[in-house]
Amino acid sequence: MVIVAMLVALLAGDSRFFGLSGDCMEDFDLDARMEGMRGAHPEKFATEDLAFGHIHAGDRIFIGTGCGEPQHLVNSLADYVKRHPKAFFDAEVLHVWTLGAAPYTDVKFKDNFRLNTFFIGRSTREAVNKEMADYSPIFFSAIPDLFSRERIPIDVALIQTTPPDRHGYLNLGISVDIAKSAVEKARLVIAQVNSHMPRVQGDGFIHLDDVDFVIRHDQPLLEYLEAISSDIANKIGSYVAHIVEDGATIEAGYGVIPNAVLANLVDRRNLGVHTSLLTDGFVDLMRQGVIDNSRKSIDRGKTVASFCMGKKETYEFLHDNPTIEFKTIDYTNNLLTISKHRGMTSINSAMEVDLTGQATAESLGPIFHSGIGGQADFMRGAVIAPGGKAILALPSTAEDGRISRIVPLLPEGAGVTLTRGDIHYVVTEYGIAYLHGKNIRERAMDLIALAHPKFRPWLLGEAKRLSMIYSDQAFIPGARGEYPVRMETRRTTKSGLSLLLRPVKISDEPLVKDLFYSLSDESLYYRFISARRDMPHQLLQEFVIIDYTQEMVILAVVEDQEKETLVGLGQYSIDERNHTAEVAIVIRDEYQNRGVGTELLSYLTYLAKKQGLLGFTAEVLVDNRPMIRLFEKMRFNIKKTRDSGVYELKMAF
Repeated sequence: MVIVAMLVALLAGDSRFFGLSGDCMEDFDLDARMEGMRGAHPEKFATEDLAFGHIHAGDRIFIGTGCGEPQHLVNSLADYVKRHPKAFFDAEVLHVWTLGAAPYTDVKFKDNFRLNTFFIGRSTREAVNKEMADYSPIFFSAIPDLFSRERIPIDVALIQTTPPDRHGYLNLGISVDIAKSAVEKARLVIAQVNSHMPRVQGDGFIHLDDVDFVIRHDQPLLEYLEAISSDIANKIGSYVAHIVEDGATIEAGYGVIPNAVLANLVDRRNLGVHTSLLTDGFVDLMRQGVIDNSRKSIDRGKTVASFCMGKKETYEFLHDNPTIEFKTIDYTNNLLTISKHRGMTSINSAMEVDLTGQATAESLGPIFHSGIGGQADFMRGAVIAPGGKAILALPSTAEDGRISRIVPLLPEGAGVTLTRGDIHYVVTEYGIAYLHGKNIRERAMDLIALAHPKFRPWLLGEAKRLSMIYSDQAFIPGARGEYPVRMETRRTTKSGLSLLLRPVKISDEPLVKDLFYSLSDESLYYRFISARRDMPHQLLQEFVIIDYTQEMVILAVVEDQEKETLVGLGQYSIDERNHTAEVAIVIRDEYQNRGVGTELLSYLTYLAKKQGLLGFTAEVLVDNRPMIRLFEKMRFNIKKTRDSGVYELKMAF
């Protein structure tokens, strides 16, 4: 009688029998609810064989995405065809991405199934590249339109959902993306109801009336477990973190590099999220309060995504969380939606980037590897968003250092996922290059500086052969010419000016050129003791192509987001015979008397002492009192020798 009373109350909508008051009550509530709906809709609660019997030859079968894949339905369908090999032929299987088994690609089912995937995963890669399956390159944002206009008709949708609530609504949980569009257009919808699926707010609700068959089968959801971040990945992540500003709205792709980037954002504040893929890294930042969505331009207060791949703990965090909404992918990945976010910051990775700034994330030459995905949607949206940033982060090498990911040109057959106009920043473990608005020569030099040192001579040679850079471009190979990133430091002058002090790079010629042509005649004369006004490429190379073991050039840079202004340059060249170094400094006119020279000379002195040098020498015009006072302020033991209006200074440490 108690059970009957509960069922009556259940069907009447009595809320006492709903909720998460305990596992036993929840299990009973679910069982009772399902039985009540089975009684109301017995035709929907059929066996797998009966449901699959409605699939016809030539049907297009959609399967839910990634970790939301209905594993039981997929495996049961394969078993059904194994037992009924003539049940149907030439069915086309459609999905974005599978992490689980893909039995429909097995050669024994070649007469029954043909896979057509929008994104290639590990379990389908071999089939695609061996002509056993097809790949359709397309922006994720465009797929729902293909379904709605029936350019790709959907006959059958195999999905995985939460159990129905008391109103009869199921929820697509961690896979809304294109699944919602497939359900809306499919002739036949078969849902695997799984109590492990979290209910996620947003667009993922579908009513029981819109489902033809319900197959209840509880099983753990697929989990996407990231590989442990390496030192290289963490280094890249730390560089990218410098670019991401407080209050930015961020998107990140999948894989070790984007995950390492997210792990390095723990010091940021008030970040927002608008992404297609939600991963563990985002949820970790939400738990820490770094992501609060308080400064988003739209959907304020909400983390917006389209699907999730992560760990069980992440799925539990999503369940009925009012701060998270999953939208269809034609909303999350819509260029206009993305570009509405002020400070939209898109962080993605690639397999190769060439010296002109175009990248592939989908194929290695003609070998298909993954797909276009949502990367291009978000990178382009970030480019046109106010204050937006499009960041491509990748290791400098692959195959344990045997292959350079920075290449002269993308190889024949490679898919150009990102064009030369889609990228603001490229980041490797060797630093950051800002490409937006730069010419091919500047891009090539910037990217060569980011390559692994052992590949830089090859890249320089190829860039010369392809007429991308100066034919006389100099280069110092090996450790002597390897940029010493460890020497980068930040200082604040007594006037409050924030400076980045760093060694000169091979790609810094435009910066140095701009500094010299900004100098007044007086500053030029004091620095070079000459009336010369031109600074051609040949002379500029002497400042940017250096042997770091024999000389040092330190730049004083003022950073304004992506823009660097070179406000001062200090250098020394070692005299091995006397174990000293000749030193010289020049400061941009408008930054003189603001403490830049003091910081430059202090840092040069520190570096020289670390090299074991005994002191500096310098030639200074007699009437260049500011420079003489600067040397005197350093408390060197100074000896002056005057000759024809020039002091020759010997300064012992």
